[in-house]
Parts: sequence; C-alpha cells; structure tokens
Amino acid sequence: MTTDDTTGGGQGATPYALQTGPHEGDFAFRWAYGNPEAPFTITEFGDFECPYCGAAKPVLHELINASEGQVRLVWRHFPLFEPHPYALTAALAAETAGHQGAFWPMAGLLFKNQDSLDDASIIRYGEQLDLDTSALVGDPAQRFADAVRTDYQDGIDAGVHGTPTLFINGEPYLGAVTVTDLRDTMSMSRKRARFRR
Repeated sequence: MTTDDTTGGGQGATPYALQTGPHEGDFAFRWAYGNPEAPFTITEFGDFECPYCGAAKPVLHELINASEGQVRLVWRHFPLFEPHPYALTAALAAETAGHQGAFWPMAGLLFKNQDSLDDASIIRYGEQLDLDTSALVGDPAQRFADAVRTDYQDGIDAGVHGTPTLFINGEPYLGAVTVTDLRDTMSMSRKRARFRR
C-alpha cells in the first residue's frame, strides 16, 4: 500500500458511468465497472501512479468478471501528491477520458504505463483511444479538478491514508487484495446477513 505522507471489459462485466449520487456507506460514485445491480460494491480509493493500485487492478477486474454480476467496482480518486508527482495529472486525464466515454480504457493505459504519466505520454494514450487530446492535460483538464477534489476529500473523511484503500458495501476492507480473500469476505458477509434474518 502507498501512503499519503501529507495525511491530508470481460464476461459479465460492463463498464459504465454514473453521476454523483447517494450510495452504500454514503459514498458518492461516478465511474463503475460491473453490474449496476450487483449486491456487492467494492469502492476503491486509488492513485494511477501507485504500484499497489496497479497490482490490484487485474485482481479486482478478474473478481468482477467472474462474479456473474454479483460484484461491481467503483473508482474514487485519491492522488498522493507527494510521492506521486503525476498522480493528479493522471486523475484529471482519466476524468476527461471518462467524459468522452473511455474512463476504463484510459485507466488501463495509465496503470500499464505508470512510469510514463507526463503530459506528452498521456496525449499519446489519448491518441490510441481516439480521444480529443486537446482536453486531456493542462488547463482544459482542470475543469474536472472539483471531481477529483471531491473524491479525495471523501477519502479523507472516510479515514483513507494510502492507496489502494477498499470498502465493501461501505465497510472498510483490511484483508489482502486477492480474489480468494475478497470472495471469502463477501461470502462471510452474505452468511451474516442470512443469519440476521
């Protein structure tokens, strides 16, 4: 896990975007991957320059793709400005790409190329995705700064200090980021819910 020193598409999974609104655990959300009606929502506060987030990405997508619509992923930006100088630039580029219909494809390229997140590289990724690259970096991308700021503040309010930080249906997840451990946690949650009925 990377910490903030400042303290302060597969089978059964469909990428989609939702406007900010209420959700489990009081998390607003915008970019989601998986079944919109899934009973389990994993909310990830992440940073595109964070190597641990990069390692978590294929695990989470594998989990969702194999979940038969039972799990979805919601991404929240938590760029760690001090250790990751390009994290904010990447977050803004992902937001811009998302509003051109390509959040998850851009996220995939950002994670795949974590050592190349400067403006010129991001423009190249935008060209690969056939996006309007004039809006991806610099001043034009700043129109999405409030969205990133909102995610970051929500993370701070939820006690997030590092990335990736995961919540399952609004509850903090402290286990290992493996398909097996995540499945086991959700299975236990389902059993507890049945027992309470």
